[in-house]
Amino acid sequence: MSAIAHLFDLTGRVALVTGGSSGIGRRMGQALAAAGASVVLVARRAAQLSDAVAAIKAEGGAAAGLARDLADPAEMEEVAAAAAADFGPPDILVNAAGINLREAPEDITPESWQRTLTLNLTIPFFLARACVPGMQAKGGGRIVNIASLQSERAMPNGMAYGASKGGVAQLTRAMAEAWSGAGITANAVAPGFFPTELTGPVFEDAERAAVLAAQTAIGRNGRLEDLDGITVFLASAGAAYITGQVIYVDGGFTAK
Repeated sequence: MSAIAHLFDLTGRVALVTGGSSGIGRRMGQALAAAGASVVLVARRAAQLSDAVAAIKAEGGAAAGLARDLADPAEMEEVAAAAAADFGPPDILVNAAGINLREAPEDITPESWQRTLTLNLTIPFFLARACVPGMQAKGGGRIVNIASLQSERAMPNGMAYGASKGGVAQLTRAMAEAWSGAGITANAVAPGFFPTELTGPVFEDAERAAVLAAQTAIGRNGRLEDLDGITVFLASAGAAYITGQVIYVDGGFTAK
């Protein structure tokens, strides 16, 4: 293996990916496994989780599933411990679980507001903090959060979601400040419009999807495979000197 190829080889690494049963989380888990990592996928829907694990194994990868509803920050120490059962403590964490209720401001309740912030912002912090000791014991680690176009831009019916994703951007910088001295980098990927369960209402409207595609510099919406490279890169030795950054993978949507 060449020195350059070795930079992006994740053999021997252990990745914990939340939201791993579908969409962006599932794709990122597949990419990490293809690069050599042993992957633990976390999601609440057991059947879909089993399918995702089986898909990785069918491609020759190492994977395990952990069925959890990530609703209680107090349980994240237990989640981190359970995630270490199959392959050892994770040294890569991808916080991909998320929710977007798309409520108008007048329809937001204290409960729906808190539900959004808990899953999108609170859980990523407490799960990362629970994983940090294991990363430190292994000499370092990688945290990859999922930000959003709404980390930077406001969109209709996105007040709670936008607040949570704006928080993710700052959380990522704060994680980097706190833990990068121990060799643990923290970065965030901000996807453009990709076909997932969260963006289902967008892609069900062909005209709306076409309008969004036209707003990119490339001229199309995202495909899940467009996330493979950035996922492996941020998890690899190749990104050792990159931390505290929000990287937009949006086809140039935010450039226009």
